[in-house]
Amino acid sequence: QVQVEESGGGLVQPEGSLRLSCTVHGTIFDINSMAWYRQTLGKQRELVASIAGDGTTNYADSVKGRFTISRGNGKKVVYLQMNSLNPDDTAVYFCKADLLSRGTRDYSDYWGQGTQVTVSL
Repeated sequence: QVQVEESGGGLVQPEGSLRLSCTVHGTIFDINSMAWYRQTLGKQRELVASIAGDGTTNYADSVKGRFTISRGNGKKVVYLQMNSLNPDDTAVYFCKADLLSRGTRDYSDYWGQGTQVTVSL
């Protein structure tokens, strides 16, 4: 069974930094891409950053120059380094993995439960 687990959220002051981690657990054959999304109450979930299998990254305009997505050892871990945080970054951050798991023929999206990031004095 595949599980996606996020960690690293918390409360931080404006202009502070946080690093989120996302780990894929379980037996998988391949990960096509991984991405971070965020969502606030009453709003749609939005893409923050993604990293493809070849390492190509993509960022929302609102976080360019402040956030960095990267992989850990192997493809099953991805990080989101968030710098110069501001209150507009407050949200629940979700990790998504597009992967091929054992017993399946197609890639599917797996989501984590989310981790809260709050930027406030």
